Amino acid sequence: MQRVRGVGGVFFKAVDPERLSKWYRDILGLPIEPFGGAFFRWSQLDASKGAGTVFSPFKSDTEYFSPSEKPFMFNFVVDDLDAMLKQARDAGAVVDDKITEESYGKFGWIMDPEGNRIELWQPLEA
Repeated sequence: MQRVRGVGGVFFKAVDPERLSKWYRDILGLPIEPFGGAFFRWSQLDASKGAGTVFSPFKSDTEYFSPSEKPFMFNFVVDDLDAMLKQARDAGAVVDDKITEESYGKFGWIMDPEGNRIELWQPLEA
């Protein structure tokens, strides 16, 4: 049986893709390439620091993505959650005041200009 080896991409519609790509570059430091998106190499995530990719459906009535009304949420791995949230706040992004600590890392949230909720995850070292 063939098996999926990982998430190969996240694709979504945007009202103004070029503007939104620039926002992700300027606020979160995504390495936006000429085609308009970012390419993350799996080798750049140090698995010994607890990083990985989660694939998880949520119930259709979940409030976890709120205040976004979108049926999805992005999750990005960061090295320093507090510094990333400060950087986003200083650049004018909408930042949720809540920070959650779990056995597998710290989480914080921001919203992009088109109402997409972004979860930032600082993994705990394995």
